[in-house]
This record gives sequence, structure tokens and C-alpha cells, in this order.
Amino acid sequence: MNLFNIIEEIEKVDPEVSERISPRRAAIKNITSFGSKVAAASLPFAFGSLFKKAYAQSSPSEVIGVLDFALTLEYLEAEFYKAGLAATGLGMPAADRTNYFEKISRDENAHVTFLQSTITALGGQFTPKSALKFDFTGGGAFGNVMSNYETFLKVSVAFEDTGVRAYKGQAPKLLGNEVVLGAALAIHAVEARHASAVRYVLNDKLGLGLRPWIVSTGSKGNDTGVAGVDGNYNGEQEIMQLGINITDLPNTGNSKTIQSATASFDEPLTKDQVLALLIPAFIKPA
Repeated sequence: MNLFNIIEEIEKVDPEVSERISPRRAAIKNITSFGSKVAAASLPFAFGSLFKKAYAQSSPSEVIGVLDFALTLEYLEAEFYKAGLAATGLGMPAADRTNYFEKISRDENAHVTFLQSTITALGGQFTPKSALKFDFTGGGAFGNVMSNYETFLKVSVAFEDTGVRAYKGQAPKLLGNEVVLGAALAIHAVEARHASAVRYVLNDKLGLGLRPWIVSTGSKGNDTGVAGVDGNYNGEQEIMQLGINITDLPNTGNSKTIQSATASFDEPLTKDQVLALLIPAFIKPA
């Protein structure tokens, strides 16, 4: 990885990064004046030191842990769409490929690159993709995922909805680091758009009555009708927020229905909950 590209990656979400590390930028110029060998040996330490000082509001180890967890999810999604786009027998319509999945795939790849760069900039080590292997069939539950477009869409919806809830669940751990939190929430917003888009495509294909957002009936959180992913939506049937029953609020119009109340809030998933859903069904050690 080109270490000088790290600043460019950080600038995408923190335009003030130059001010944060200035006047420490002079240190980089001084390092490079010692010669290429010294510079090559010193740059990783220098960059790690600069960014630790610039973004030292919260525990670096906790932040790096959150980012590495997010990276694992992005690996899964990036490899899933890469495999889907390459699957000759999937039957993905050309319009869906162009309008949705090529764009989603590019986004996921960009998320992977950004998270790797950020972890490195903070002086951490990210889990390499080579350390993991992915089973998009979920241990056989979705055996035709790469040969049946409907199954592919169902798994895609589950991945995207789960990713949105996972990012929300990790946000409180980043409250002390506004830059990283901002970046994570930016990715969270993109994942939400992915989920909305894939829900639209699945509904257009199967006519399931899906909304672009999760709408629980109250009996369970899963509104997709897809068997085997109830756990990914557990808790979405919640109508209580901060001890308040949303359906009892006055002057909320249609929000008094269970469907509207559950659609008004997305519920977070903890790291342990997400990993239990994905490991070992979809993600295993290499």
C-alpha cells in the first residue's frame, strides 16, 4: 500500500486532515531528506504517530477493533457481489447489473480500501482478506445463490439490512473520535441506500410487497418472507423507544400503527450478534 495515499483517503472524509497534522507535516519532509532507505523504514512509524496524535480522542485499540470488524463485513459483501457479477449462470438482467450491482460492487470495494487505509493510518493491522473464506450459500441454506437470481437477491437483502444494523450498533464506540465516527456513518448511509435499492429490485422481481425500509408486522422483525434469515431481523419488531410506546404517541397520524412504528426506527445489532449470524455460516477462517 502506498503510504502517501493514506492522506488522500482520509481527506475524502476529513477535509481538515492537513490542519490536524500540521505542523507535523514538516516531520515527513525532514524524514524524506535522509535518503530513500531511511525514509522507507521511517514512514510507517511516522504516519502512525501523526494520526494517533491527530485522532487520539478515543481508545485507538477500540477504534481499530470496530474498523476491523466493519472491514470483515465489507470483505463479505465485496466478494459476494464480485462473485455474483462473475457468475455466468446467475441470470442477472443487464439492466440490474448496470443500474444497481456494478455500482454497489464499486462502493463495497471502496469501503474495503478506505477501512484498510484508515486502520493502517491509526497504527493498526487489519485482518487480511486471505485469512478468511466465504460461503455465500450460508452452509447450504442458499445452495443456488450463484445460479438463481431470486436467491441471490434474497441473500443480498439480508446482507445489506444486517450491515446497516451492524454499523449502527458500533457507532457508540466511536463517539470519542468524531472523524472516524463521521466516516463510519457515511458508510452506514451508503449501506442503507444499498439495502433500499436491493429491496426495490427484489420486490420488483417477486412482488413481495417490500418497502425500501424494514417494516415489521409486530410478530417478528423479518419482513422479507425469506426463510432462514429471521435472526438477521430479530428486534426490528420493537415498538418501544427509550421506554416510550411509539403507538401510544399523540398526534403522529399513521405512526400509531405497528407497521409505521417499527418502520420509524432501525434497531442496532451488536458485534456478537452479527458474528453469530455470519460465523460459521457465511464466514470461516481460511
